[in-house]
Amino acid sequence: MASNDSDRHRRPVIGLTTYLEQAQTGVWDVPAAFLPKVYFEAVTRAGGTVVLLPPQPVDESVADSILDGLDGLIITGGKDVESSRYGQTPHPTNDVPRTDRDDFEFALLERAIARDIPFFGICRGMQVLNVLRGGTLIQHLPEVIGSERYNAGGGVFTPNPAITVPGTRLAELVGNEVTAQSYHHQALDAVGEGLTVSARGDDGIIQAVDIDGMSFGVAVQWHPEMSPEDLRIFAGLVDAAAEYAESRRVRV
Repeated sequence: MASNDSDRHRRPVIGLTTYLEQAQTGVWDVPAAFLPKVYFEAVTRAGGTVVLLPPQPVDESVADSILDGLDGLIITGGKDVESSRYGQTPHPTNDVPRTDRDDFEFALLERAIARDIPFFGICRGMQVLNVLRGGTLIQHLPEVIGSERYNAGGGVFTPNPAITVPGTRLAELVGNEVTAQSYHHQALDAVGEGLTVSARGDDGIIQAVDIDGMSFGVAVQWHPEMSPEDLRIFAGLVDAAAEYAESRRVRV
């Protein structure tokens, strides 16, 4: 089937997962799907078109149907992954589990990796990836590092160095080091199968991973949407998504 010129030049479609929480607007106080504007602004500034993906009942066929309409996927930040998924009892500081979001994102990411759809994980998104691949999490970083340098609380992001590993995709995108905007009390512990550590903090805490064998599979522990210099990562995703879209067009 022939494609017209607009198909070749359309902006790649990037799906971003969302929160599902009680939210109030005007007279309404209801459960609602939402996502902070900074996430999708970063994607549109990088040249992508955004589709928001709220938690919903999912199986493999539903996940594939959703992914059929996407050229790239971002799993965004949010609540802690349920600790039973990596074989641990919950720490007292953990969030109340959001099992609907866990179920949705695990299923979606598993199929995205299987289909080599460009993927970017942000904060919780990196933790979802690691647990999906059989890894574990440090449930409360202050007990390990002796400080709250990664989570000041109160909605305040803290700057921390993320030192990249030469030869990784992340290093290609951002160079030797980036100032990470941190807001997390958990981090990767045992690294999951098929993941390569691509950045660490100056204290050794894992700050990023690449997914082995993917055309684009990058996840970071910090919040790049909060920093203009981290637009490079979003641009890398959008470029990979454009290539994926073109390859689909050629196959059709």
